[in-house]
Amino acid sequence: MLKRYMTIILVSFFSWIVNAQEIDRTDPYKMMKQVAEQSFSRLKAEQPKIQQDPDYLKVIVEEELMPYVNDQYAALKLLGPNLKGAKREDVGEFVTAFRAYLVTNYAQVLTQYTNQQIEFGPEPQLEDDRRISSIKVDIIDTPRPNIKLEFKLRKEKSGDWKAFDMIAEGISLLSSKQSEWNGKIRQEGILSVAKELEALSQQPIRFESKAQ
Repeated sequence: MLKRYMTIILVSFFSWIVNAQEIDRTDPYKMMKQVAEQSFSRLKAEQPKIQQDPDYLKVIVEEELMPYVNDQYAALKLLGPNLKGAKREDVGEFVTAFRAYLVTNYAQVLTQYTNQQIEFGPEPQLEDDRRISSIKVDIIDTPRPNIKLEFKLRKEKSGDWKAFDMIAEGISLLSSKQSEWNGKIRQEGILSVAKELEALSQQPIRFESKAQ
């Protein structure tokens, strides 16, 4: 069930990514709605090329998704207490490897794209000094029940907003990965996990049966 939630989360999040010049990043809600109106059309248009070369999804993710994700902030939050006493170069390698892992992970999830629809929740009220915002949406995955999602975004010093976490039915993607990797980081070190993520990021993209 969690696999299904994460699949729909990432597919839906990608559906909000479009050319940076066309998006107002200073308002998280408007930004996501703007992208939602345009990005499904790109996936549809690119399907022939994607079917011919699934690794092309990595290119799409790099060009269209990653500029809207604060992967460094997410990686540091994921490390949490493990940052204490860690070598700067090890942390840097982990951040780089985590980003590459996200690219491959997102690209693989996009093979599950089946033109899902989304419905936005109420627009959140933003105060001038507020740096964290949550955008709630429902994923319409007929004939299955709707899935309730929440996207966490953080305001940069530039005034732009970027996503750093995604929550499905109360389950945080960041927290789940932290639980998965925390023990290994403590036992084997940050660098060891970074090497593992780097290896995972090199895996080719393959089409699989749809998640149940």
